[in-house]
Amino acid sequence: MLDDRPVSPASPRTRSIGTVLFDLDGTLLDSAALILASCHHTMEAHGLPALSDEEWLRHMGTPLTSHFAAWKDDRGTVDAMIATYRAFNLAHHDRMVRAFPGAVAMVEELRAAGLAVGLVTSKMSHGALRGLRFIGLEGAMDVMVCADLVANHKPHPEPVETAVRLLGADPAATVYVGDSIHDLRSGRAAGVLTAAALWGPFARGQLEPGEPDFWLEDPADVLELARVGRPRAATSPGGE
Repeated sequence: MLDDRPVSPASPRTRSIGTVLFDLDGTLLDSAALILASCHHTMEAHGLPALSDEEWLRHMGTPLTSHFAAWKDDRGTVDAMIATYRAFNLAHHDRMVRAFPGAVAMVEELRAAGLAVGLVTSKMSHGALRGLRFIGLEGAMDVMVCADLVANHKPHPEPVETAVRLLGADPAATVYVGDSIHDLRSGRAAGVLTAAALWGPFARGQLEPGEPDFWLEDPADVLELARVGRPRAATSPGGE
């Protein structure tokens, strides 16, 4: 549920939310297991030393070029690694991903209430569309900003700024919901409100440096934040 910190007149929580932007992986789509498996397979396929899950997760929320940045001086190797990753990811996608419980209903309820909703993801458009289609949210987004549509990627503000511009939204009445530090920093730099999705793979302590405006424990908390439906009592997430 929402954090129970005191609300002052200047608090962003007192503002009316008109637009909700979402990250995809780790926020709407439970795909961490697939991402990690794809990374480990890629390293093994190319005869490279294995890295830990923690090392890979640090890159979650950024494009694949960031995942494999250690090999950036060899463009051919990076391209081959990305191709290997995508082939494995595609082959195992439907078996290894699912929507987070309550995420689809939450997005549908926001739309039914008349709010604008959008996707801001570091996935390429075809991958993002596949994920949305699989969980039943194809066509649900008023705008999609994917990695192939911007020059700069999260944590740069451009992806979030692009979504705000395309929607004609007010940044002060827009919240970006994401599970990674890169999401939070991108949203903050773009001048929108940010909400940390604690149902993703990262604990509160890992996300605190991103200074989110809101802490959310469950997808339904987005509805409370946007004042859609019946508000639930606010309690503290209680640490990590």
